[in-house]
Amino acid sequence: MKLIVLSLLLFVSPVQEQPPKIMEGLKSTIEKYLGRRYVWGADGMKSFDCSGFIWRVMYENGILLKRTTARKFYMILPPVPKEEQQWSFGTIVFFDDLKHVGIIDNRQAFYHAQVSIGTNRSPMNSFWRNKIYGFRQLPAGQ
Repeated sequence: MKLIVLSLLLFVSPVQEQPPKIMEGLKSTIEKYLGRRYVWGADGMKSFDCSGFIWRVMYENGILLKRTTARKFYMILPPVPKEEQQWSFGTIVFFDDLKHVGIIDNRQAFYHAQVSIGTNRSPMNSFWRNKIYGFRQLPAGQ
């Protein structure tokens, strides 16, 4: 198990700043899948859970990681180097003791697959801010 985690950590190299083309692709993919229903364990095309939604967005933009849980994404994705970058579009945000994950749009909102609503853009209000566990950045596209 340690060898697998180590190899994943070596495979997932951090990127200081994603190229604009990648960011446009991420936004386009997110928008394509907004409004899909929530189904636990699903990773697209018609339904998603939270980690499946993040995985699908990364996968369709050349970021090839094994489909996994929010907790494991947190362990394998690189940390965000500076606090101000936490709120940049494309940063991965983790909530509720690593039980939920989303993608930051800006300081005021993020994208995720929510049980009661499905894939959507939610306000980053006090409810969600109080549940934040941490942030991770996207790795380089493969």
